[in-house]
Amino acid sequence: MNNGEQQKDMRVATIGISVTIKGEIKGAEDLTIDGQVEGKIDLPEHTLTIGPNATVMADINAKVVTVFGSVIGNVVAREKADIRKTASVEGSLSCGSLAVQDGAKMNGRIETKNRPSSVNRTKAEVAA
Repeated sequence: MNNGEQQKDMRVATIGISVTIKGEIKGAEDLTIDGQVEGKIDLPEHTLTIGPNATVMADINAKVVTVFGSVIGNVVAREKADIRKTASVEGSLSCGSLAVQDGAKMNGRIETKNRPSSVNRTKAEVAA
């Protein structure tokens, strides 16, 4: 990986504690939210971090979602959801894998969808 690609992969946008957004957020980089967001968040190939001061009332679609703050809405984390002890999540959660720390508050439906690895998929296809 060249230096330009490394810098591109390391970019993280931040919504600060004093910022309030109503609407739709789409992006092609990682995002950290510490303010308030109401609407929809779509980061299908990137990581979303909901900071400890954040209040998010939105449907979320991201590759990885880490929650320290408050989320009300449906969350799709294609690879992993990480719900920390200070977090509060209300709504359905669909993810590849799930980690929940002791003390986290969750209310809603949880569905984990582990995709078989490419090695397992190849063996299954060969067997068929």
